[in-house]
Amino acid sequence: MSQYSERPKEGEYIAIKSYKHDGSLHRTWRETMVLKNNEDEFIGCNDHTVVIEDDGRRWVTREPALVYFNKHTWFNVVAMIRDSGVSYYCNIASPFVLDREALKYVDYDLDVKVFPNGERRLLDMDEFEQFSKKWRYPQDTIKILLDSVRELTGWIDEKRGPFSVEFINIWYKRYLNIAERNTR
Repeated sequence: MSQYSERPKEGEYIAIKSYKHDGSLHRTWRETMVLKNNEDEFIGCNDHTVVIEDDGRRWVTREPALVYFNKHTWFNVVAMIRDSGVSYYCNIASPFVLDREALKYVDYDLDVKVFPNGERRLLDMDEFEQFSKKWRYPQDTIKILLDSVRELTGWIDEKRGPFSVEFINIWYKRYLNIAERNTR
């Protein structure tokens, strides 16, 4: 993994770390290539990257995935590019921070999965209820999180940002071009 001096630049690799509300590390993606990184957005791609769970278990992602983070939303989006089409896994989560170690965010349990046919499912409501009690999520945080599910649903319905075919085509092509250039 390449180190960077200030803000990671296009073509460099970073780690992504998700935490839980209590500050405990939840999951780490070892290498994600930076495609775009500015004050408001981070777009990256990983393919067959090592993922380390909080219990130390390791696994490797099966397909290329574009990742989208925005400083102004309480969700992030993983677009998994498969032969059957693009599937999305959306985490309801805090806005990201990026430091010298990794891109980091707090995962708030709720997830929305979107299938290639457009069907979507809200996942892990039981986990959200369990952890919101265990860690005493503040009421204003709970409101932000539930409002974020509605905002995310709007993005999906409008095919906004990472949910548009154009987004996937542009950024995945960009990833392939940079990856090819890096192997020369």
